[in-house]
Amino acid sequence: MFRDIRSVHFVGIGGTAMASAAVAMQERGFRVTGSDQDVIYPPMSTFLADRQIPVMAGYAESNLAHKPDLVVIGNAISRGNPEAEATLERKLRYCSLPELLKEFFIRGKRSLVVTGTHGKTTTTSLLAWVFESAGLNPSFLIGGIPRNLGQGARFTESEWFIIEGDEYDTAFFDKRSKFVHYLPEVAIVNNLEFDHADIFPTLADIQLSFRRFIHLIPRNGLLLANGDEAALQPLLGIRHCPVKRFGLGADNDIRAGGIVLKDDASEFELGGTRFRVPLVGELNVRNALAVAACARHCGLPDPVIQKAFDSFLSVRRRMEVRGEARGVTVVDDFGHHPTAIRETIRALRVKFPGRRLWAVFEPRSNTTRRNVFQAELVDALERADLIVVAEVARLEQLPPGERLNPEKLMQDLRLTGKPAAYLPSVEAILNHVSAGAKEGDVVCVFSNGGFGDIHNRLLANLAR
Repeated sequence: MFRDIRSVHFVGIGGTAMASAAVAMQERGFRVTGSDQDVIYPPMSTFLADRQIPVMAGYAESNLAHKPDLVVIGNAISRGNPEAEATLERKLRYCSLPELLKEFFIRGKRSLVVTGTHGKTTTTSLLAWVFESAGLNPSFLIGGIPRNLGQGARFTESEWFIIEGDEYDTAFFDKRSKFVHYLPEVAIVNNLEFDHADIFPTLADIQLSFRRFIHLIPRNGLLLANGDEAALQPLLGIRHCPVKRFGLGADNDIRAGGIVLKDDASEFELGGTRFRVPLVGELNVRNALAVAACARHCGLPDPVIQKAFDSFLSVRRRMEVRGEARGVTVVDDFGHHPTAIRETIRALRVKFPGRRLWAVFEPRSNTTRRNVFQAELVDALERADLIVVAEVARLEQLPPGERLNPEKLMQDLRLTGKPAAYLPSVEAILNHVSAGAKEGDVVCVFSNGGFGDIHNRLLANLAR
């Protein structure tokens, strides 16, 4: 299908993964063009401009006038997009980004795929840094920005390809999860919970998608699965490849013992070696345990793994301290699933012992805008001392029976005895927190979006 490709056009080129793949294709000698919404923001706009890749502003049939040999259609593109419609109408060759990655960058390499509902980005980043520190120069694709690596994607000639395996659907014409395209040799499944309510009706549907992924692991590969995760257990009774369970429970094949949680690091023992990672909280012990198990399987010795752990700088927007003003520390976290919020708050209690903790949450994801986590959000947020919930994003786009109920959320949170406020705007939240915050407080902002630059604005407000 791809043998005579000379020119490639990316529809939705402004995304981190799309832009990185576009530049990598150009470096391999292909003529590359792209299009996106009217405005593409840095850093990807400058990344593409520096490499002189033509980017058309806005979507239009005329963007395909040069008749590219292949059109790569991004995950955010839907039917009705003029370029998608023209591609179908003119019978142009097209594919999704995961399919392009499989055929041009992963095939023939040793693919290490990190999956799960939570912790994928941190685990993939840590694994990539271990291989990078070992001098193996791996290719990687990560759904965040690892601070050590400075970018979310890189394509090299190394035999190793380390990739974050997202269970979200691939494209409007391929509703399978993205990770089914990634040719896993070693697959890490960190955990499995209900999420992405816009595409998965039930937990069973998510389990089916992970089952399909697991069945792609070759007989000389390995499945590393969280043995403490109940929803994963029905998927592990397989014989086509080796399976090793990792976790904290006694029944796991790979077990973390002697756990010590500190305010700046976490420690655990594994097979006679004591590991230390500069990440806080039990969830990060599991993440590091999976990385150590995978790296060991791939032949890396424990001292090499620990050396990488020592210098790991984490990932942007994962419990990232954005600054301090008037004695108040502001933390940015990407958490948007109740479990991720709960575990982050637990970790913050370790990192900032004895300090009063605010949780400021923006219900923005396609799942938390719905009422499927109405009760779970109460359980997660009430672990903070003071709670602020922003207006539910795009609530009017959902049927009334599916919407998260903010009034009930506030009522249930207040029944726990914790002060809680539902505030309609970033400005209202800034005023509320600035007025109520005291020296020594920690304010953690949970959002998977920009949230109106609330972190910098809050620091500025506090400083005044």
